[in-house]
Amino acid sequence: MSDTHDHTHANPGTNRTRLAIAFGITATILIAEVIGAWWTNSLALLVDAGHMLTDASGLLMALIAASLALRPPTPERTWGYRRAEVLAAGAQSAILLAVGIYAFIEGVRRLFDPAEVTAGGLLVFGIVGLVGNIVAMLVLGAGRAANLNMRAAFLEVVNDALGSVAVIISAIVISLTGWTRIDAIAGMLIAALIVPRAITILKEAGGILLESTPRGLKLDDVRRHILQVPHVIGVHDLHASTIATGLPVLTAHVVVDESCFTQGHVSQKLRDLQTCVAEHFGVSVEHSTFQIEAPSHSALERHSHH
Repeated sequence: MSDTHDHTHANPGTNRTRLAIAFGITATILIAEVIGAWWTNSLALLVDAGHMLTDASGLLMALIAASLALRPPTPERTWGYRRAEVLAAGAQSAILLAVGIYAFIEGVRRLFDPAEVTAGGLLVFGIVGLVGNIVAMLVLGAGRAANLNMRAAFLEVVNDALGSVAVIISAIVISLTGWTRIDAIAGMLIAALIVPRAITILKEAGGILLESTPRGLKLDDVRRHILQVPHVIGVHDLHASTIATGLPVLTAHVVVDESCFTQGHVSQKLRDLQTCVAEHFGVSVEHSTFQIEAPSHSALERHSHH
């Protein structure tokens, strides 16, 4: 026996318009930086353009995932494409992690073998990139808490902004002092900011894909609360996972007293159980499925996962 919630009402928490605007801005800056790198012969600007290419690709993936997440469920995909945002977030974070590691390694190399950089053009294109990134951050900022996909997309733009700041600082220092190693140091500082945040989102995405228990939900507490519901005498096969950001689900086999069946209390027990998991914990589980069993049913169970 299970709940009858309509799963289609869940808000996918995506905003294609924000992502499309951010992608357009990032792609425009990418083209400008490629032209600038060719014009100024700046390795730093070329590397930043490489970062922009990675981030533009990540934003494009986020936009595609946001569109897929809005598709309705089908008999073949009962949750629709809700997990597309998790896959996109994981892919973006993996790319960011690779970029961060590369930036650190390249920074170390440049400390020992600094590259020649033309500061004037570098400053102009750094400012252009920073202005564009700030606009993109403002566009994505309001929706970054919606899901992992939007958070990863926002992180992409923040990474771009940091890269633009590094380019500007490098251009100013090189222009005033001629010390080109500042470019390597700035790149390593950006890498130090990118890597930990990328790992955090990767862990969250991996936890969802591995069907981990939702953060903040303790199954021992859930079991105790369920056992406190009147006429409940046992709980087994208790599982909880997350379909997508903001959509935790829970299933359980609940053994109730025989009187619930003989006196017609089963429907009330189901409502009590659903209310229990929806209201008593830090994570509200609105999508819960319970199999109500009589004590005699345990003999039919081949096995149970406690």
